[in-house]
Amino acid sequence: MKPQSDGRSERLLNRLRACDLCPRRCLTDRTQNEDGVCRSGANLKVASYHLHFGEEPPISGRHGSGTIFLAGCNLRCIYCQNYDISHYGEGVEVTEKQFVDMMMQLQDSGAHNINLVTPTHFSVQIICALKSARAGGLTLPIVYNSSGYDAVDTLREFDGLIDIYMPDMRYSDSENASCYSDAPDYPEVNRRAITEMHRQVGDLELDRHGVAVRGLLVRHLVLPEGISGSEAVIRFLAEEISTATYLSLMSQYRPMFKAHSDKRINRPITREEYLEAKSLTEKYGLTNCYYQGVPN
Repeated sequence: MKPQSDGRSERLLNRLRACDLCPRRCLTDRTQNEDGVCRSGANLKVASYHLHFGEEPPISGRHGSGTIFLAGCNLRCIYCQNYDISHYGEGVEVTEKQFVDMMMQLQDSGAHNINLVTPTHFSVQIICALKSARAGGLTLPIVYNSSGYDAVDTLREFDGLIDIYMPDMRYSDSENASCYSDAPDYPEVNRRAITEMHRQVGDLELDRHGVAVRGLLVRHLVLPEGISGSEAVIRFLAEEISTATYLSLMSQYRPMFKAHSDKRINRPITREEYLEAKSLTEKYGLTNCYYQGVPN
């Protein structure tokens, strides 16, 4: 099941030979399985795929989100909860046909969407697979579920292929982004990416059952000691994107992986830290927010 050749696929395949698909611009030849920061070669690598009921309500719905966890990542977060997948690359290499078959199985299982988790570094392979899947009968909305560390020129190649963007906004301060994710340019890169995502799909749209069909849903993980810079993130969304932006304010931070090595993040967030971030959504007039359980 080979995708038909077109300009988009050819452009991206050429970029894979000196990979500049993400903001790292490693320039490794991934067609020869040279590893960059993402530690990924030419082939898709999948850690798991299944119906996921723990996403935000418009993503999981009643029947679950058809979630495919991809191995590798272009961030180096020292507190990553999925470090075995993202840092150590645990997973199985799959062909394009196998990847398409996974999406079709999830559709047959009743999923509301196909949820691609950490897709950035596999942009080429995903674009080719999505075209094959659509030709083969895939009709579900596609969710691009990323860290938000995405290059605008690569995102533009997804225009018309992605229905729902679900990026993180991790930091608003470059020093914290450098210290905790080895990405000092994260804030500026992230804001450009969010702007491009919103340009493509607009505010989140729900069907009559409350399930997302198209649009932008932003996630913001509240970190201890104000490290995530919540006020600047929320102000940006309200003033530069839309006060109708759907925001998931996440409270589940727990110190994992190498977080014990830094005293600022070697603890869960407090009730006060989460409530302070929540109050900022009201201050800046964001009208569509999902709040998780408040820490004790």
